[in-house]
Amino acid sequence: MKIHEYQAKEILSQYQVAVPLGKVAHTPEQAKSIAREVGGNLWVVKAQIHAGGRGKGGGVKLARSLEEVEEFARTMIGMTLVTYQTGPEGIKVNKVLIEKGHALDKEYYLALVLDRSAEKISVICSPEGGVSIEEVAKKTPEKIFKDTAETLEGFKPDQLKALAQKMGFSGDVQIQFQAIVAALYKTFVEKDASLLEINPLVSTKEGKLLALDAKINFDDNALYRHPEIETLRDFNEEDPKEVEASKFNLSYIHLDGNIGCMVNGAGLAMSTMDIIKLAGGEPANFLDVGGGATQEKVMEAFKLILSDKNVKAVMVNIFGGIMRCDIIARGILDAVKHVNINVPLVVRLEGTNVDEGRKILKDSGLKIISATTMKDAAQKAVRAIQ
Repeated sequence: MKIHEYQAKEILSQYQVAVPLGKVAHTPEQAKSIAREVGGNLWVVKAQIHAGGRGKGGGVKLARSLEEVEEFARTMIGMTLVTYQTGPEGIKVNKVLIEKGHALDKEYYLALVLDRSAEKISVICSPEGGVSIEEVAKKTPEKIFKDTAETLEGFKPDQLKALAQKMGFSGDVQIQFQAIVAALYKTFVEKDASLLEINPLVSTKEGKLLALDAKINFDDNALYRHPEIETLRDFNEEDPKEVEASKFNLSYIHLDGNIGCMVNGAGLAMSTMDIIKLAGGEPANFLDVGGGATQEKVMEAFKLILSDKNVKAVMVNIFGGIMRCDIIARGILDAVKHVNINVPLVVRLEGTNVDEGRKILKDSGLKIISATTMKDAAQKAVRAIQ
């Protein structure tokens, strides 16, 4: 789960990580009022969307008067912001963050990530901040530093000191950096994060370190432990189909192909997409209905798949383990009768009571293309479109 920058900063400030003074605004008038409230003579107006690269897309502006704050906010709110992360369709901006401006000295990169190979939390930092870390890795990989925390202890003092020195920090700024990394680790663990990124972390002319930007992603599977985090979810930033799928405990991700997929099990779903590609087709989605493929779930899955206008055929690939194939077959038939399926439907069943399940589909009288193997199903789906 992703959250907005202003929400990430609110969380970081609870862990004593210094962030610029500011608030989120939903109207130009509110933006001007917030700027007056935070004071000063320099403000930053930042579009709030779940994507990076906002500055290059016109989503970050420096304002030197209250009138400019209002003008920039009026331009941003309601605009469709296109960045390298949004894709060409862009994302609509519904709110902006107004922050007090600061005289900056240098920009740095700092992030905590879940290192799945080490099965631990790792810190990645670089004295080259404000740009894509991928760009730094490509051009100057020697300027990226990494270390891994011990599972129970976190980062040890000597680890933090060594990282701070590699980053070029000394004196009070070095102590600040060590404290920030320790605070980020505490945040990461206590909030069940999967990514915590500050880019840039900046040093000011006054010798203070500030999180000028912040991004936090959370582990969806741990949200039951964090109702306070779940309330931060912004449905306007998510694919409407994926939001609808979550209501029925369906795992759905929209893709760019034209063969809709309905599968039970994430691994089987990945394999199904692969074999469609091998057969010369393009999957239109990832959709896992889970182990209990009930009639309601199957019906909602069909509705989701068919709501994509690019779908020209549907491939159902179900393995009957906990749920028997004959029960799944009846669920498919019931769903087909209730949902107007006007594209070719290919069904492959395997597992417990598979012969009964296939017979039920065959005797139904419905226009269902039966397949015996995954390869057979993928090839028939591709041919059906052609």
